[in-house]
Order: sequence, then C-alpha cells, then structure tokens
Amino acid sequence: MNENPMVPDLSLPEAPSETSLSGVAGMGHAVVPGEIDISHGTILYLEDVTVSFDGFRALNALTLSIDVGELRCIIGPNGAGKTTMMDVITGKTTPDSGKVFLGQTIDLTRMNEPSIARAGIGRKFQKPTVFEQHPVWENLELAMKADKGWLSSLRSRLDREAQARIEETLGLIRLESEARRLAGELSHGQKQRLEIGMLLMQQPSLLLLDEPAAGMTDHETMELAELLNHLRGTCSMMVVEHDMEFVAALAGEKGRVTVMAEGRVLAHGSLDEVKRDEVVIESYLGR
Repeated sequence: MNENPMVPDLSLPEAPSETSLSGVAGMGHAVVPGEIDISHGTILYLEDVTVSFDGFRALNALTLSIDVGELRCIIGPNGAGKTTMMDVITGKTTPDSGKVFLGQTIDLTRMNEPSIARAGIGRKFQKPTVFEQHPVWENLELAMKADKGWLSSLRSRLDREAQARIEETLGLIRLESEARRLAGELSHGQKQRLEIGMLLMQQPSLLLLDEPAAGMTDHETMELAELLNHLRGTCSMMVVEHDMEFVAALAGEKGRVTVMAEGRVLAHGSLDEVKRDEVVIESYLGR
C-alpha cells in the first residue's frame, strides 16, 4: 500500500517468494511471470461477465477475447462499461458472475490486484502517473521488476543489462534527450509516453491503456500512435479511446475494433466495418 501521498502508486509489488509461488498467495493463485498458457493463441478471455452497481448493470454478460500480440481498440459512448471492464481485468472490481482468464489457466477473478500485476498485466490510466520529483531515467529504474522497494531500487547500482534496457526504452519512447530531466517538467504527451515506458520496464504480457491520447496535441497523438504501432506484436494491448483519428491510426485496415454499449459488445470487426454498422451508427457514431 502507498503510504506516502507524494509518491505515486504504480503497483510495483515485491517479487514473490519461492514459498508463495508454490501455493496460494493473497486472494488467489500466485503466478510466475512467463507461465501464461497461450497455446490456443488467446491472451485474454472474458465470458458472460456481469457487474452491477446499486441495480445498474455496468457490464451485462460481456464476452470478448484478445489474441496474443494483438492491438485491440475498444470504443463506445460514456457509460458503456469500458473502464469497468478494465477494473475487472485488473482485479479492482469483482464481477457478479462470469469468467475472466489470462491465457488458458489463470483465473483473474480469484486474484488480487498485485498478483494480477505480477502475472503480466500492466494498466495505464487516463492521467499520467509518474515520479515527478525524479528524473526520467530514475522513473524507468524504479519501474523495473526487482525484489526491492522503490527507495532501495533508487539507491542500488544498475547492472549493464538493466542499463541497456533503460536506454532501449528511452529510445523507444523518444525521451533520450530528457533522461536527466525531472519528470514533472515534461509536457503532458511526454509524461504519457514515460508512463508507458515505465509499464514496459515491467515486461507485461498484456497492456491496458485507458484513453491514452486524452489531452494531447495532434502531434503528440500521432507520436503515441507510432509508439503503440511499433510495440504491436511485442505484447498484447487493449486501447480504450474516444479519439477516432487515433483509433484509425492504430486500427489501420486490418486491425480489429470492438464497440461497447450498455455493458456488452455492440459490434466487432475492422474500423470500416463497425463504422458502417447501422446499430453502431444509431447508438454511438450518429448520422
């Protein structure tokens, strides 16, 4: 738990011990990173997931799946259940019913948030969360998977492999020239890319991005699209977004888009297909 309000909580849990890896940890089965069974080509599977809040169904028998290495865009009106779906996947919200699996065998509904993060799911919220009083380089260092707390990680010396990973990530997120600059001095778009870099340092198998282009300039939005397209295939990604130009830049001609409404899947297919769907036009895109 984050007891210091000045330090953002990035869900960087300590590495599990050998004992916890062999049995039950917290609310569910502890998972060793790399143990995800993707033999069927699916990284995430939700079936008939229902979540109700005071009688309102935020998710209504939602069923969808994400393939290994896929970049899936999720669109839909406000209140469609997109954020609630991400809350269920990451263990923040427990569904009333339904199945949520990472790979073929990891039941996410039986696990708590830190266990799910350790299993290989990273999540980025709309507002960037970085260590603003630390340089960009140290933000990436703090985010790296290690059997250390954030303060001891900061004080420890990096080995060559770790330094190489940080340098590679800096190049990927185009912040090489800002490496020694305080994260709090970055622009909004740079902070968004830095947080994605911090998540990448944890080597996730599945990355959840909730409206990552919100508040960005057009140039920053296209830079982010280029970054995510570059990452395509290195990890699976689910991107919830309202900016249709950004979605078009990610989906291209062959990428798949899922449209949600009223807590369930309204339509699914290429961006052109869902844009031509009469039900989607009527309920979301408008005429």
